[in-house]
Amino acid sequence: MAAFRNLLYLAIIPLTFACSPDKETEPKVEPYTPTPYQLTIPSHFPQNITVPPDNALTEEGVELGRHLFYEKKLSGNNTMSCGSCHQQDKAFTDGKALAVGIDGIAHRRGAMSLTNMQWFTQFNWDGGTYSLEEQARGPIENHDELHQDLEEAVHELQATTLYPPLFEKAFGSGTITEENILKALAQFQRTLISADSRYDKHLQGEEALTPEEVEGMQLFMTHPEPGIGLRGGNCGDCHGGTLLSMRTFHNNGLDDTFTDNGLGEVTGNARHNGLFKAPSLRNIALTAPYMHDGRFQTLEEVLDHYNDHLKYNSPNLDPLIIEASNEVDGKTLLLTEEEKRKIIAFLHALTDDNFVKDERFSDPHN
Repeated sequence: MAAFRNLLYLAIIPLTFACSPDKETEPKVEPYTPTPYQLTIPSHFPQNITVPPDNALTEEGVELGRHLFYEKKLSGNNTMSCGSCHQQDKAFTDGKALAVGIDGIAHRRGAMSLTNMQWFTQFNWDGGTYSLEEQARGPIENHDELHQDLEEAVHELQATTLYPPLFEKAFGSGTITEENILKALAQFQRTLISADSRYDKHLQGEEALTPEEVEGMQLFMTHPEPGIGLRGGNCGDCHGGTLLSMRTFHNNGLDDTFTDNGLGEVTGNARHNGLFKAPSLRNIALTAPYMHDGRFQTLEEVLDHYNDHLKYNSPNLDPLIIEASNEVDGKTLLLTEEEKRKIIAFLHALTDDNFVKDERFSDPHN
């Protein structure tokens, strides 16, 4: 009988161990490993670019930013996006003298091109913001533009099936935040590099400009020195270098008095009243109308202004403009009609057709 009990006991032991529950295992969590974005810097561009250390470019962040750039939920009534006023085929402008927001209200300034923003440190016509992350908030919340509360935009995006996974891939969390919206938009904008115009090919020895375009380029880049017979268009003083902008602010003689103080509104310094950013002239043939208030419809009108219609009584008029003439003791530039035509021919050589057709910058929602 005792032997039987021992056998029964031995038979039960394995059953007991077999039925004991396994130790619970923790769910496997995939590591957050975004893919670094390989930003190609043109060899003839300035190489000293700076990306914020807390917003490194990643493939996932740039793609998210591209979606957000064209996302109408970033507007108060879901009818407009950043891409509404910054259209790719117009070099990320909108073809209007003054930008118009969701409420049909015209902004007092035109929409600026977003070309090569990676190389700039002050943004908007008045230089009032100092990073692309900071700049992105302004148009979203401005009553005359997208007129959207960014906190409300967070809720709207969070409620979609599209965006939480995209934020998860880009920032390691599907919980959407205002900060990460602005970071993603900035990442996308840093990739908007235009460096493949005929002018660029000329600089790199790949394609020759026409003789007329070369003469126009020389006039464009030259400050006139009539005492030694050196003629110039004086454009390069503000729009020089391979970026076609010196990234500076100037009063270019548009008005005797100001309804918009430009940089002066930001700094509070009266000496800055009437100064506006000298934008890059890359793709300039695609970005009409011109000036901060879009008053000139054509490049011909722009050159006529500098040649014939400068307001010499304008406060804070730029000294580089005051002294620029192609005749000794002359007023204004006094370019010939042929010289103006050559400068405009050169300006058309700044158009980058690939940039305005590049699928990487297009609307992913279409």
